[in-house]
Amino acid sequence: MTMLPPAQRGLAMVFQSYALFPHLSVAENIVFGLKVRRIAAGERDARLARVAELLGLSPLLARKPSQLSGGQQQRVALGRAIIAEQPVCLMDEPLSNLDAQLRGEMRREIRALQRRLGITMVYVTHDQTEAMTMADRVVLLRDGRIEQVGSPDELYGAPRTAFTAGFIGAPPMNLLKLERRGDAWHFAGTESRAPWAGADEASLGVRPEDIDVAEDGLLPARVDTVEYHGADSIVAANAGGHPLLIRMPRHAPLAPGEEIRLTWRPDSQHLFNARTGERIPA
Repeated sequence: MTMLPPAQRGLAMVFQSYALFPHLSVAENIVFGLKVRRIAAGERDARLARVAELLGLSPLLARKPSQLSGGQQQRVALGRAIIAEQPVCLMDEPLSNLDAQLRGEMRREIRALQRRLGITMVYVTHDQTEAMTMADRVVLLRDGRIEQVGSPDELYGAPRTAFTAGFIGAPPMNLLKLERRGDAWHFAGTESRAPWAGADEASLGVRPEDIDVAEDGLLPARVDTVEYHGADSIVAANAGGHPLLIRMPRHAPLAPGEEIRLTWRPDSQHLFNARTGERIPA
């Protein structure tokens, strides 16, 4: 694929900046690639009608890009890619220029569009929410190398490395450093023993939503702040000098400075080699 000239690759592309021609109308922007490939006028018009109907652009075909909202410009860029009828579409952070609410709407629209058309979309994003909500398969890259490949559920539920664990999830997984004292491992900065009996130094990971507050909890912590989000609250706490986050339903009945104890189910914890970052089997 890489060695072929672009015109022979059989790919469509949606750019981050949309790359619409400002002097052309919506219709002319969408069919531009077909004109370059000398597709017959009748075929162009038929494809344009189908794509415009699919994307809700029919009333806007005579407008110029400057007369469109960000979401409408995004649909025009999508239309230009879809009308090519190629089996693969590359998408380079196509929603990064939109506001948060519009990004959510466009995520759903693009996903529904992909399912209707049955084409393969290779979607590049730095937003893990987009990756988790839209992808069938995620390739997580770090410094140009593949960190993990799998379904969103696999990356969330069984992260292969500490980097994946700390990247996937909102808020991300808490990674608690463990330190050896005598023959036992403890949570760093505390007197609480950690459920780890191996020889290598490790970090224990637990997601904010898997942590509960209980009087007989395993780990002591102090509440720093409580952020109320409506459906849930995010509690920022400190355990032995290390920050961690807790997601609690509704309004968390906690106050800054309060001393609490934390617990979680054994099957919700993850262990990682502190030197290599690799996952340690349960």
